[in-house]
Amino acid sequence: MMKIPLLDLKAEYQEIKPEVDEAINRVVNSAHFILGEEVENFEREFASFADAEHAIGVGSGTDALLLALLALDIGPGDEVITTPMTFIATAEAISLRGARPVFVDVNLDTHNIDPAHIERAITPRTKAVIPVHLHGQPAEMDPILDVARGHGLAVIEDAAQAHGAQYKDRKVGTLADLACFSFYPGKNIGAYGDAGLITTNDPGLAHKVRLLRDHGRTSKYEHELLGFNWRIDALQAAILRVKLSHLAGWNQQRQRIASQYDMLLQGAALHTPIVPQGIKPVWHHYAIGVQNRDAVQKRLKDEGIETGVHYPIPLHLQPAYKLLGHNAGDFPNAEQVAQTTLSLPMYPSLVNDQLQFVAEVLMDAF
Repeated sequence: MMKIPLLDLKAEYQEIKPEVDEAINRVVNSAHFILGEEVENFEREFASFADAEHAIGVGSGTDALLLALLALDIGPGDEVITTPMTFIATAEAISLRGARPVFVDVNLDTHNIDPAHIERAITPRTKAVIPVHLHGQPAEMDPILDVARGHGLAVIEDAAQAHGAQYKDRKVGTLADLACFSFYPGKNIGAYGDAGLITTNDPGLAHKVRLLRDHGRTSKYEHELLGFNWRIDALQAAILRVKLSHLAGWNQQRQRIASQYDMLLQGAALHTPIVPQGIKPVWHHYAIGVQNRDAVQKRLKDEGIETGVHYPIPLHLQPAYKLLGHNAGDFPNAEQVAQTTLSLPMYPSLVNDQLQFVAEVLMDAF
């Protein structure tokens, strides 16, 4: 039986093992583990990769979201519009700041927030919008920005799954006031633990984020404001520097794999991803839509093919968000996506024989 995991981090490590091992040894031998040269170099290199003016490494993608909200002075009594079809960290960061997440339904084709519904969700308490570039596909940023700017709202990109993705020839990370990236191990570029980063073209916001991530300090024992210990480790920065040098090539491989899936699955009784014109995804997930998902997933598992579900419970129906008072049916598109989405294996080292086998099992299942 051919075994095909959803993600193969061991194969990735073997591909770059000498470089990673050298980077780890370099940090350990230097004994400089907090901030310092490795972090500064990674921030500069990622800013160049993203075409951003500033990049600030932090402890996780969740830290990045919290710091972005803090930098914009969003807190108790405020509202932030976002999508219910995402990992909970997006809304959780809003809630942990004492603000209220206000959900807007998604587009069935892209699974991203639907800009057409944003304006009606705006109230006098609304301070920001957080679109999520789900599955590595950028949200429709121009109409989102048009509505936000028309009402004086900030915009934060949740780019946790979209390192290197492009929207109308512009890279994510430069499309809004701030952008938040995650380097969770399973991302297109993942750390060996938790790590995150914020990009911005606003020097004032960049300065504030740098202070907030490191106890608000301007020197070792001088603190301009109260901050947090939300720094990226030098060890993770060194590992991520290695991976960043491979990321463009890995993303190209993901794009090749997605195109191959598209071709192989033509005519199947399922929905393959739809990519609007002018958008270049980086395929963190290749998420299809199937009506009998549980049976299809079991069939694939029985044949040695691992799949994932991103995400089975939309945020408005999560137990943690009962306090918002939502019911089933409030965001029907998000609920439909949650019930039908199935993520197929997606990582750069997948070969054509594996993709052909996945497609054959899927076609046979229907």
